[in-house]
Amino acid sequence: MIYTVTLNPTLDRSLIVAEIVFNDVLRASEVRLDWGGKGLNVSRALKALGGESVAMGFCGGATGKQLEDGLHALGIPTHFVAIANETRSTIFIAESVSERHIKVNEIGPTIQPAELDALLKRVADTVQPGDYWTLNGSLPPGVAADTYAGLTGIIQGCGAHACLDASGEALRLGCQARPYLVKPNRLEAETVYGAAIRCEADARGAVQAFLEQGVSLAALSLGADGLLLASSSAAVWAKPPQVTIQGPTGAGDALLAGLLWAFQRGLPLEEVARWGAACGTAAALLPGSAVGTLAEVEAVLAATQVSRLRMAL
Repeated sequence: MIYTVTLNPTLDRSLIVAEIVFNDVLRASEVRLDWGGKGLNVSRALKALGGESVAMGFCGGATGKQLEDGLHALGIPTHFVAIANETRSTIFIAESVSERHIKVNEIGPTIQPAELDALLKRVADTVQPGDYWTLNGSLPPGVAADTYAGLTGIIQGCGAHACLDASGEALRLGCQARPYLVKPNRLEAETVYGAAIRCEADARGAVQAFLEQGVSLAALSLGADGLLLASSSAAVWAKPPQVTIQGPTGAGDALLAGLLWAFQRGLPLEEVARWGAACGTAAALLPGSAVGTLAEVEAVLAATQVSRLRMAL
């Protein structure tokens, strides 16, 4: 089973306007709601591929109820811990004739110690050997930076696979717990690596740094440049076709869903990388934080090229 853990989920509201103009009233020609937060995006992408997952995390207030009901309507089971405070919202405003956009994320609700303890216990009571668990996104107020490291210990101590997609201190501390997989984007990797990633050699160096911390698989997401996926024994680069981006929000989460989809099917490293890159690209072709269907992903997959890399592994 795949479990997605989202400690700071959000209701994503996307608005399309003719032009972003400050100090004026804008009229939206399109409005879209998505049940978001990085882990929930992974669950939605897996569902679109025909896969299954259970969404876990915190959920509270009227916004949380709307989000949970929306997931259930999509056929995604949830196992949330109820919290006293309100789940956050995200506003995404994009121009209809350009790639210009504005995105505003709320910080999120403050989590009480008892609520965090309830989540940790729920994970410990649920995890089974061989499961895949994704630990995704920002940490809400009240949740310590080492929480993903603690969850990784619980998950992998039971013989399951922790897949970490975080940033900053949460990513750095989480890597010290040696998760099965870590999936940073360029900026997140640069922060931990301590250097800019401008070329293939830089990307190899960043991935190597993650592997040296004991991570089994490092998946470096590089947007239009594709995905570098490496283990201690092999490395591959998947490059999707050049496309016109519509909605970059959630593309990295769809990429992670593609990796999990391929893991479950026992595919070789090259195919795992191809599915990841294709899922991420298919999502970027769609508005808001929408995710690609299996047919849409397969269309991109056919044009995604994979090459093996030499690394000092």
